[in-house]
Amino acid sequence: MNIVVLDGYTLNPGDLSWDALKKLGDVTVYDRTPIEMVVERAATASIVLTNKCPVTHDAIQQLPLLKYIGVLATGYNVVDVEAAYDRQIRVTNIPDYSTPSVAQLTFSLLLELTMHVGHHAQSTRDGRWQSSVDFCYWDKPLIEIAGLTFGVIGYGRIGQMVATIAQSFGMKVVAYSRSRTGTEEDGVKFVSLEAIFHLSDVVSLHCPLTPETKHLVNKERLSRMKPTAFILNTGRGPLIDENALAEALNSDKLGGAGLDVLSMEPPKNGNPLLTAKNCLVTPHIAWATKASRSRLMEIAVNNLKAYLDGRPANVVNWKV
Repeated sequence: MNIVVLDGYTLNPGDLSWDALKKLGDVTVYDRTPIEMVVERAATASIVLTNKCPVTHDAIQQLPLLKYIGVLATGYNVVDVEAAYDRQIRVTNIPDYSTPSVAQLTFSLLLELTMHVGHHAQSTRDGRWQSSVDFCYWDKPLIEIAGLTFGVIGYGRIGQMVATIAQSFGMKVVAYSRSRTGTEEDGVKFVSLEAIFHLSDVVSLHCPLTPETKHLVNKERLSRMKPTAFILNTGRGPLIDENALAEALNSDKLGGAGLDVLSMEPPKNGNPLLTAKNCLVTPHIAWATKASRSRLMEIAVNNLKAYLDGRPANVVNWKV
């Protein structure tokens, strides 16, 4: 059985092992695969694994041996799942592997926005403390988060962990979940989506990207927020109207933003958030701790084992 990994470098740049996968068949791992080379590289494969390399309708039609596509991520929009269904090809994904790491980065962004640790550490390295006339200094506002209101949009596993961490910092937590508005659970008050933006000092996005949630953060909702408030996004870039957010930041209508995702990745030159005021952008790294990637690798192998054993797990084209 031939197994081809189209873009293995991001999952495993060299600090993990493919050995468990190699026990299941003859494995070829490509670091990266241009879309025009997918058919050529997967021509003899019955199993294809991909992270962000697209497996399109046209590619699927040209791969007669293909029986299984394993997406090395939670989102599976890189695969034409309907075309796979038509060919009776199973498509699986990797759910729930990165929850602790994503929650950790969420607060890394918030703490940097409120205490500016990186900035002040760099200024010390640059010699500023040695030359200071005072025993200490700071040149950006230092904000205590205890007592502030933290708003969570999307209350799945990541949203729940983020809410718990926020409470441990002494923050009041409100959340939006379509099925729970007007209720309270474990000290978390569930409010309307509009109330989240009005009430919160911090709004953190943890919902999936759907046609309904695209540009969930838009000019109108940003206008309802406190001018000192922060937006955090470790979910999906298109949840935010990037031009509207940049405008709010640059006109001091918002305190800051911490983003691990953008609408296009890698971003194009000219993305307004790359130069917006008080905007931290990290290169989609929330999922990428070694612990998180190790879990992803383990689940990917277990998904394939389950398929080979006739009991497929985490299938996303469920009609198969």
